[in-house]
Amino acid sequence: MTQQHSSRSKPLQTLVGSGLVLLSLGLAWGASSVSSEAGYSGVGPNFFPWVVSIALLICGVLCVVHALTGGFRELEEGSGDARAHWKGFIWVSAGLLLNALLITTLGFILSCALCFVLSVRGFKSSEGELDLRLQAWIKDSFIGLAVAAPVYWMFTKMLAINLPGLTNTGWL
Repeated sequence: MTQQHSSRSKPLQTLVGSGLVLLSLGLAWGASSVSSEAGYSGVGPNFFPWVVSIALLICGVLCVVHALTGGFRELEEGSGDARAHWKGFIWVSAGLLLNALLITTLGFILSCALCFVLSVRGFKSSEGELDLRLQAWIKDSFIGLAVAAPVYWMFTKMLAINLPGLTNTGWL
């Protein structure tokens, strides 16, 4: 890493660590408003928000301490391009936005599978391997369905958390 890059990255590293500390404090503030009434196995609904906020606080403090005592040592140069890959960003953004827009219409499984398919297009595009053939769309659709369906079933059937479905049966 060049000296110029190193001197410029330390304030950025401190800023990232400080941002993590602030985010953890925001999560802790939110966790404090969640009921602590013990549920299953004596664990209340605020347990995991507190665990995440404490873990994030520890990571943030360690990042700040590390940045202030010399920065990230032996940091390899990034492998990505110097500039953003806007076509890939558009594919991934379209997937996320369409997921949010269509989840109540198509249901969790189909909207998440669509998000997966479009995100794959974006990541492949950034690697210079964008494949727009029908075979690739079909393969990625099946993979997206294979990932989204068990997640949906686990949340709706095992955890009794309502997610938007395509039908009222609880299976789609």
